[in-house]
Amino acid sequence: MKAAVVEQFGKPLVLREWDIPTPESGQILVKTEACGVCHTDLHAANGDWPLKPTPPFIPGHEGIGLVVEIGEGVTNVKVGDRVGVPWLYSACGHCEFCLSAWETVCADAEFGGYTKNGGFAEYIIADPKYVAHIPDGLSAIEAAPIICAGITTYKGIKETTAKPGEWIAISGCGGLGHLAIQYAKAMGLKVCAVDIDDGKLEHATQVGADAVVNAKADDAIEAVKKVTNGGAHGVLITAPSLPAFEQGLGMTRKHGTCVLVGLPPGEFPTPLFDVVANCITIRGSFVGNRKDMAEALAFAAEGKVKADIELQPLSSINEIFTRLENGKVPARVVIDFTKN
Repeated sequence: MKAAVVEQFGKPLVLREWDIPTPESGQILVKTEACGVCHTDLHAANGDWPLKPTPPFIPGHEGIGLVVEIGEGVTNVKVGDRVGVPWLYSACGHCEFCLSAWETVCADAEFGGYTKNGGFAEYIIADPKYVAHIPDGLSAIEAAPIICAGITTYKGIKETTAKPGEWIAISGCGGLGHLAIQYAKAMGLKVCAVDIDDGKLEHATQVGADAVVNAKADDAIEAVKKVTNGGAHGVLITAPSLPAFEQGLGMTRKHGTCVLVGLPPGEFPTPLFDVVANCITIRGSFVGNRKDMAEALAFAAEGKVKADIELQPLSSINEIFTRLENGKVPARVVIDFTKN
């Protein structure tokens, strides 16, 4: 099969032939129809994070396709089902975190396109207990960004605990943020979109934002406070930018919650006095569990959330990565395997 492989960190991916894997007991084989490209794939290929994958490996954790073979003992999917192979590839299933629906922080969790080979290939081995079940009426291409960017932003919004009618500030209106705005509106929230790019802010308005603020403005924090009458009840930071994190705390209402999704390098600047005196909650959010996945996909299947998608062939993966690194991808890129 064709695959895009990380052979060395920081080097271009190598397009090569790779043996089609055979599912073992408890596994399934998925023929890839589409796979989204995420900034996390770039981090994986560069070896940016403390826990590194082991080259050679195949990135990609937004792979969608049809089940073509099942291993012994598999009962919850069948040949012909359309499934997604997401970031959360598997978990132990019995630790305190798995038993409380926090399998994303299981110590034995495996991650698609990172610790397990992923979707930048024509076939993917998957754990059927953790695949996303794609609803009828949602194409593989439409579903691909939802199983990472979609679930990540949807879960992050839930973690702000903002209630219908309250304000949420969404910092970063690109690939994650444009989906977050749509989820927030579908959940009954009022949205103030924040970005440094006027084009992205214009797009934010088009997908439903009630107000927009350019984060480069000197009074960006005060502008958000004015729009939201004292600060947002919830703030979701999707931008991989330390200044965005610092601003996000300033935009948070007293007794509000600031949720961190983006992963910029460096240390998080935290004004301790403001956090304590204003009773602000700072919370990290890491993708979501299987129930969150089903809910995120349901919004998309009902037409309430739709990713802006640019289709590319697998052969363009290194060009896509270069554009991602330089902030030249306005929304989401999906690799279309039906055209390779």
